[in-house]
Amino acid sequence: MGLFGLFLAMFLLVHLTINLLLLCNDGGELFTAASSFMGTNIAIKIFEYVLFGGFFIHIIVGVIITLKNWASRPVGYLVANKSHTSFFSKYMIYTGAIIFIFLILHFMHFFFIKIGWVQVPAGLEKHDFYKMAIALFTNKLYSFVYMAFFIFLGFHLNHAIQSGFQTLGLNHNKYNCTIKKVSLIYSILVAGGFSLVPIYFMFFF
Repeated sequence: MGLFGLFLAMFLLVHLTINLLLLCNDGGELFTAASSFMGTNIAIKIFEYVLFGGFFIHIIVGVIITLKNWASRPVGYLVANKSHTSFFSKYMIYTGAIIFIFLILHFMHFFFIKIGWVQVPAGLEKHDFYKMAIALFTNKLYSFVYMAFFIFLGFHLNHAIQSGFQTLGLNHNKYNCTIKKVSLIYSILVAGGFSLVPIYFMFFF
């Protein structure tokens, strides 16, 4: 669970880097080149299957662990548990479910179009992801929903990174403070970086 979570967290940097190319004032040239490379390179295509496998394993294991935890105490405590567990760590399954819903929505607008499972939007070509992105991010409703999902991802990511390092046996007073700072900075960087794109297209494009 922790290892696949860290793997997915690192992939987000790659995805974020490509998305930030949308902010370049070049008519989408760099973004289109990067998208084309990601869509045609054989190594990237193989990695897509590894990535999807990571997603499914992470989701399935997360659900199993949560169900086991619930089953171990079907009746709640009479007095609230005053532990040092962070608020969002107690609700990882719920933030994870919200992120899963967003992933399906995201795949419908991009990946499923690429593989032919979803019809191309009217007036656009199948592989013109730059214009697809413009059409989506200039829609304020979609953009605000998009940013809201990344806020949830930020909270999920912050705890997930800490849990991942704990899985690796790095749960020690010597490292915990640094790990918490790194996970917080990383989650803010990812959530904020992805949110820059819809903000740009809504207000500055």
